[in-house]
Order: sequence, then C-alpha cells, then structure tokens
Amino acid sequence: MPRKTQRQIERDEQLYQLTTLVAGRFSLQEVLDKLAAAAVRIVRVKACSIRLLDEEAGDLKMRSTYGLSEEYRNKGVVSKGDPVVKAAFAGEAVVLDDMRVDGRVKYKEATVREGLVSQLTVAMKFREKAIGVLRLYSPRPKHFDEDDIQLARAVASQCAVAITNARLYAEAIEGSRMAEQMRLAGFIQRKMIPEEAPQVRGLEVAATYIPCFEVGGDFYDFLRVSETSVAVAIGDVMGKGMPAALMMSCFRSAVRAYADSGGGRSDIAGLIGKLNRMVCRECRDGEFLTLFYAVIDTAAGAVTYCNCGHEPTILIGDGGTRDLNAGGLVLGVDAGARYDIETVAFGDGDCLLFYTDGLIDAANFDGELWGRDSLLAAAAKFHTNSAGQMVKDILGYRRRFVGLARQIDDTSMVVVKNVGTEARGKTN
Repeated sequence: MPRKTQRQIERDEQLYQLTTLVAGRFSLQEVLDKLAAAAVRIVRVKACSIRLLDEEAGDLKMRSTYGLSEEYRNKGVVSKGDPVVKAAFAGEAVVLDDMRVDGRVKYKEATVREGLVSQLTVAMKFREKAIGVLRLYSPRPKHFDEDDIQLARAVASQCAVAITNARLYAEAIEGSRMAEQMRLAGFIQRKMIPEEAPQVRGLEVAATYIPCFEVGGDFYDFLRVSETSVAVAIGDVMGKGMPAALMMSCFRSAVRAYADSGGGRSDIAGLIGKLNRMVCRECRDGEFLTLFYAVIDTAAGAVTYCNCGHEPTILIGDGGTRDLNAGGLVLGVDAGARYDIETVAFGDGDCLLFYTDGLIDAANFDGELWGRDSLLAAAAKFHTNSAGQMVKDILGYRRRFVGLARQIDDTSMVVVKNVGTEARGKTN
C-alpha cells in the first residue's frame, strides 16, 4: 500500500477539522464563514463563495465569501436557471478553465477586475435536494483537477449539513417560543372564563370549559341584569387555535360592552343586532360565530332568549325536555339579518343546559360520536341533581364512551337550575 504524501495527510486532517467545525457551537453565519476559509486553505485557491437557494425568489443569495471584494460579491443576481448552477444541481462538478472567455459566465468584466480565471462549482445537497452552491476561484487557468473536485464536494457536503442543522435548530427554537406564547395565551384566555356566576336568589349555576388545545374559540359568560335576573351567553367561534381565541376575546368584550340595558325582548334584539353587525364588520369571508344568549328572570319565572345558529339550549323539567331554537342565522353572515326572540316559562325545579358542539361531537377510538341523543339521555337522568353534580355526571357519562381518545374540539357546558322553592324553604 503506497504511503500517503505529506499533502494528503494535511488534507485528511483538514477534512476532519471540517466535521468538528460543523458540530461546534457556532451560528450558521460563523460556520459558513469558517467553511469558506477552510475550502480556500484546503484546495489552495484564491477565493470561495457560498450561495443559498431562495425558493421564493428563484435565485441564489450570497451568504459567505472568502478572498472576494465587496464589489464582486454584489456584482449581480445569480438565478437557479444559470447554466452552471443548473448543471451543478444536476450533480455535475462544473469546471470553467477560463472564465474570461467562457460563454457561460454572465459577469465577465467583474471577473477580470477581480483577477479570477478558473472556477469550480459544486452543489450543496441535503437528502438529494439542492440547497445552494459552493464556488472556488483561482487566478490560474486550468487549475482544478479531480482531487480538487473531491475536496470541494466534501466541503459542500459539510456546508449542507451545517445549514440544515442550523435551520432545524432555528425551527426548534421558534417552536419552543410559540409553545410558550400559546401557553401564556391559554392562561390569559382561561382567566376570561368566569369562575362563578353572579349570585341570584333562586338559581343554582355550574359550568365547565375544556379546551382541546392551549387556546380555543369557545366561551361563556354571565352578566347580572337585575337583582332577580342574570344573562347567560355561550358561543363558539369558527376555527381553532390562536385566531379563534383572539376573535373570542374580542367578541366577549363586545358582549359585555353592548349588554348594558335590560333583559326584555327589545333589549336582547338590540344587543344581537349590534353584535351581528360588529362580527360582519370584523370577520373575513367564511368566518362566523354562533351564540346563545338568554336572560333568566326568577321573579317572572321566565327565560327570554335568542339562538344565533348555536346548539339549542335544552330546557329540562318534569314534563320532559324542550329545545330552545328561536333565533336566526349565525353571526357574521348578514349584517341585516333579523332574529326572533322567545320567552318561555322557567318554573321551580326546571333546568337549563347550555353547551357547545364539542360536548356532543366527542368521538371514541372507533370514530363514533357521543351524540346529542346520549346528551339528552344523560340530562334527563341527572337533572334532579345539583347543577354542579349534573355537570360532573354528564362529563362522566361522556368519558365512559370516548375513553382516552383525543378530542379535536373544545367543550363548554353551563347548567342553570331553578331552585326557587327550595331556596325559600331554607330561608323560612
């Protein structure tokens, strides 16, 4: 076996140093600058340039150079349609023996001023996909041989690894930052969900909110209307994640701002009209909200409500269940839409179950939905329990059905019970 020359030993050592350089704790720019300098030193040429492909622009951006003037660096655009670049991306090591006369060279005058003659171009590839080119320059014609090409490919390979690692690291950092922002946003959003309803004599209220992601588009809220009445609002913003959460926060604020009058039919009609116009104004095409808004008056023993495309609230009493459907379109479709307002009796022992579609659209591992019929059966079974226990029992029934299957929609539920007779009995 022939012994290696001193030059070969030096090159092997320099190539090994390249691998340790890429693994070091350097920024991408630092690594590219060091690789460009190492390429010049290893191949013994005058200069080196590293260009990365910009897919959107369709050209190659200069990212690092060694031994080149600022004027040459900024000589002009190099597109991916350049014949030398195309050949390199196709797998060739493109050698230009004399750039001063080669027809493939676009910027000959700049080349002459820079004192460059020979050029070697190889592609930087990751998983067979070209991400840029490495170029070496010599002031002598016909400088590059097969050994130089192998060395250039080795440097280009290390460049590709460094670039890919840096991009993956940057994505990981960005992902971590976004995850933290989502966690904080979820914390803030959950703070907007009321922990308890206003105390109104004769009513018992319980609620739950279960987001399937850090943030979501469900919401519910309570607003005191008078000493004997309270408003309950529950809604769902189309979509999930941060956009839905932002719209939910904006809409919740609007509900509170507009709900400053009484709880009569005309008051509710005015509120819904304002909210609908606001949503039409603020939402883009295809975006909308559902809302169920009800004012519960214990003195009158009645509920006045409007259902804006939301899941119908269930009124449960000794006589069975009834869906509260009066209302109209979802909010955000037609600024001139008209909405019906209905008033129904709400006597002692009656119960109202408000919910979002995530409650009934929960699926098990076989893709089967829990469904509204299951909700109605659970509500009828447990409506004599306290409001808080009823919420727990309904969720427990659903959990038995879906098991540990991951859900894809938020769940919100509010239970309001009329315990007027019971409350008066405790007072006497």
